[in-house]
Amino acid sequence: MQKRARTLLVWLHVVTSVGWLSQAVALFALLLHGMKTGDVNAFKMARVLDHHVLAFMGAASAFSGMMLSATTPWGYFRHWWVLAKFVITIGQLYVGIFILSDRLEAAANGHVDVWMPVGTACMISAFAFQTWLSVAKPWGRTPWADPKIKLPTASTKAFVLALVIPAADFVIGVYTSSPAPFLMLVTVIAYSIRRAARGRNRSSAASGRGTSARPARRDAAAPSPR
Repeated sequence: MQKRARTLLVWLHVVTSVGWLSQAVALFALLLHGMKTGDVNAFKMARVLDHHVLAFMGAASAFSGMMLSATTPWGYFRHWWVLAKFVITIGQLYVGIFILSDRLEAAANGHVDVWMPVGTACMISAFAFQTWLSVAKPWGRTPWADPKIKLPTASTKAFVLALVIPAADFVIGVYTSSPAPFLMLVTVIAYSIRRAARGRNRSSAASGRGTSARPARRDAAAPSPR
């Protein structure tokens, strides 16, 4: 059951990532068409695409990817390629939410910004680079990765939770007409804090400072050389 739930989470991450990329390409095409022809309807369509489709795909892709890192031995900071994807994803979300969305709203009202296609093209390029990172897995471990400590794979409940939360956020977004990934954000933060605490406990136990490590008795006999 745990393996099936994990496989479904991987499937969700792949599907939403492909959706995010394809919608970014469609957005880029609409922006170029609108700037070339001066058709305001192209910018309005781009705004609808961004607000109702791309926003959810981006949030679900980022959430499922972060939960896959948090619920498996990969972690967030143990491998350079995972850390690079994490940083790039945060950058993409910031650009999409706080920069591109506002400018699309202005463009739909007739105030066109020539930098919108540039930002969208950078987002597409970042997707291509992230895909290469996922396939190649380059650069090895980070200095913060203790090879003696291997984080366990999470329980089935954690994977099921990671599958249910995006669906719940989608329903809430449709009902409120606001695709805000509130539940996904809270889940990632809460689960990451819990995972980090467990990792520190395991590291302490492995180094002999935890409760599971017992000091050797002074009167214990030395082992035989043979």
